[in-house]
Amino acid sequence: MINPQTLAPHEMMDIHEIMNFKTACLAKSKMMQGLVFDQDLKDLMQKDVPY
Repeated sequence: MINPQTLAPHEMMDIHEIMNFKTACLAKSKMMQGLVFDQDLKDLMQKDVPY
């Protein structure tokens, strides 16, 4: 019987890679917000960085 709460090693690696990518995207969006003048782009970036 398969335990649904246990992830395979490759699944954990995939989750780790996704989290690293999202963290990098958040950091970049946060840094770039002060340089963006287009309001539509600024609104889109604000959705990505809610704080």
